This record gives sequence, C-alpha cells and structure tokens, in this order.
Amino acid sequence: MNVISGINVTASALDAEKTRMDIVAQNIANAETTHGPDGKPYQRKLVSFETVMKTAGATASDPEAGAVKIAEVKNDPTPGPLVYNPQHPDADANGMVHMPNVNLAFEMVDLISSTRAYEANLAVVKNAKQMAHQALSIGH
Repeated sequence: MNVISGINVTASALDAEKTRMDIVAQNIANAETTHGPDGKPYQRKLVSFETVMKTAGATASDPEAGAVKIAEVKNDPTPGPLVYNPQHPDADANGMVHMPNVNLAFEMVDLISSTRAYEANLAVVKNAKQMAHQALSIGH
C-alpha cells in the first residue's frame, strides 16, 4: 500500500467518524423531543460502518480498497421510557408521556469513542505525511 492510498483510506474513516459524531449530536439534541414530524417521540439513530473490499481484478493501488463507509443510519427500535407528567402537551389520558429512547450517558460514551477514533485517524494522516516527506528528503 502506498502512502497516498493509505491517506485515502484514512480520509474515508475520518468522514465516517464525522457522520457518526453528527448523528450522536442529533440524538443528544433530540433527547427530550416527544413529538416529531410523525407525531411520535424521537427515535435514537444508530450508525453502522462497513469496509469497502477489493473487487476481483482490482489492483493494490485501488484508492477505494479498504476504505470505510457508512453502511446505514437506522432508528433504534427499543422503546423509550414512559414518564408521568399530566401537564405535558403530549400526555395520554393517564398522564403518561412517551419519551425518546435516548440515553445521554450512552450518547456521551459514543461521542467520546468517535472523537478518539477521529483523533487516531488524524494521527495516521500526520505520520503518513511525515513519512512521505522523509522519503522525499532521502534523495537530497
């Protein structure tokens, strides 16, 4: 694998982690949204990654080989908690409000994990750049 294709793979991982951080931020922002456009509480979103594998006949220098991409962004099907709040505009006849299935502690763990993965990928790019620079300076 050459340095440029390694940076391309890392750039795809950076894009994927940025999307993951955006989704986590969206989950946090909607942690109290009890009435969405569909009339239901907000559903937590989950991000799945996948690796782009080499196809038959692809060369080792194929920039897409080994790249990371978003497989899907889907709603978490687990139900949110029921909270007793008869004054809430979305309360049912018994005073119960269906809350979103967003757990702020889980979201913060996901955000920290994604941030650390992003930082690690940035370090890979920095090191690859330094290696390329040192390789070019050998001939001088």
